[in-house]
Amino acid sequence: MKFLAISGSGRTVSTNTAMLMAVSKIAQPDHQITVFSDVAGLPVFSPDAEREPLPQSVQAFVDLIRESDGLIISSPEYVRAIPGGLKNAIDWLVSRDEIIGKPIALMHASHRGDDMLAQLRLVLSTVSDRFTDEPFFRIGLMKLSPEEIARVMLEPANQTDVARYIQVFADYCG
Repeated sequence: MKFLAISGSGRTVSTNTAMLMAVSKIAQPDHQITVFSDVAGLPVFSPDAEREPLPQSVQAFVDLIRESDGLIISSPEYVRAIPGGLKNAIDWLVSRDEIIGKPIALMHASHRGDDMLAQLRLVLSTVSDRFTDEPFFRIGLMKLSPEEIARVMLEPANQTDVARYIQVFADYCG
């Protein structure tokens, strides 16, 4: 099964991106996970820009979503809310067919962020009738380097939890 893992962070060295990269390695070879970490590269959404052809970066993002069997989203919390870059990425999808019925699940790389997660759950359940709260994977990785995150994620217990998460999500995707 092919999953697209979307990092909601606009940072070059992102905790969420590092976690998703580690998850993509743990999931192999049973499932293919492609990490999209360029929400900052998408232009600001405007309904006026939705006409064909879409901006190249948006078209590439839409194509990745179309080609995936499900989406995994991991995002930081900014001021108790969804980061602007991730919300902008979702806004580009609102009126598109690629997101409707697309299975979506969350991962979270922090012990905090519940306000953002509640908002994200509301937004995602609005754009796709296949958003699910289960499975949900959460691990505290804040303030760790990408190398430290990779090491933590490769600990046997974490590998087992990630593999279980991926399998439950794959079963949900059907």
